[in-house]
Amino acid sequence: MFFAIVLTVQILVNLYLTVRGYQALEAHPKIRPWFIVFMVVATFSYMLGRTLGKSMYNALTVSLDWLGAFWFAVMLYATIQVFAIDLARLVNLGIPFIKKISGTDYTKFKFITGIVVAGITFLIVTAGHINAWYPRIVNIPLTINKSGGNMDSLRIVAVSDIHLGTIIGPRKTGKLVNTINSLKPDIILMAGDVLDEDVGPVIRQNLGDSLCKLEAPMGVYACTGNHEYIGGVEPSVRYLEQHGIKVLRDTSILIKNSFYLIGREDRYANFRSDKKRKSIDELLAGINTQKPVILLDHQPYQLEEVANTGVDLQISGHTHHGQVWPFGYITERMFEVSRGYKQKGNTHFYVSTGFGTWGPPVRTGNRPEVMVFTLNFNPAE
Repeated sequence: MFFAIVLTVQILVNLYLTVRGYQALEAHPKIRPWFIVFMVVATFSYMLGRTLGKSMYNALTVSLDWLGAFWFAVMLYATIQVFAIDLARLVNLGIPFIKKISGTDYTKFKFITGIVVAGITFLIVTAGHINAWYPRIVNIPLTINKSGGNMDSLRIVAVSDIHLGTIIGPRKTGKLVNTINSLKPDIILMAGDVLDEDVGPVIRQNLGDSLCKLEAPMGVYACTGNHEYIGGVEPSVRYLEQHGIKVLRDTSILIKNSFYLIGREDRYANFRSDKKRKSIDELLAGINTQKPVILLDHQPYQLEEVANTGVDLQISGHTHHGQVWPFGYITERMFEVSRGYKQKGNTHFYVSTGFGTWGPPVRTGNRPEVMVFTLNFNPAE
């Protein structure tokens, strides 16, 4: 149902852009048929690329995937501009002003307007694509009022929402690994959506080879995200574990007899499997909460259920903080924390904007990020 709604909206938006683009090309009628062909291909390219990519992986499917991914961003910013132009046309019905601007050749004016819209859209999408390639390093020093056993501090390097696949391929995966290793982590944590849906493109590009190069003395751990479930959670988890990443699925591990790490199953499990994910109380059963407790939970819903339960730090992602403007305003309404840090009681929460991208390889609403947590253990007297 969700995908049917998305596809319907996509078709309607592209139909709107096609009609307006066709009108703008009145001065160049020979271009109009080619424009319609392009719009049809662009409209369905992402769906075709993803569908065909499940059975074959070649230059055609990759090209369709990339075109369709970029087209989501083009659709957004072109639609905003065209809609603003249509509002101006409505105002013009009551207060005529367009003829004064366009002069006598209105057909040429429409064409120039279309070129301006296309140019602005190109600049925005290009800038957003460049921005998506350069993550910021976010340093988060925290004091945990518990004893860390034989450890005074812990350096965590964490990422979320990598979305490894056709779009996030070998180059960006290599960049991720090099960035993380350069930060000299004690432990590496991944807060879900490591893979982007189908594991096939990840296998065909051998992205796991880069993941095997991650270096941390205490290991590399992850929890599941909704995209692991969308693409098939068991093959996704199996692939990650075959390449050096331990996936914690509603399980906990005591590390160096000093702190607990819990990986929570993504809430999507409640909709896609017979086995429902555990509650916080079930996850903490049998855990000595006098020791520091770190929780990986991909989707930052219902933070109040975790606060003051003995969990000291929850690391989440999922929101991308909207990824492209203006969707950050929507995620701010949907989540108590759409990005960044918040403390509730004795529990610290951090929601990452993510490292990779979903859909368009574009970020215009925020920067991608890699998190560096420095936990200082300071037991209360």
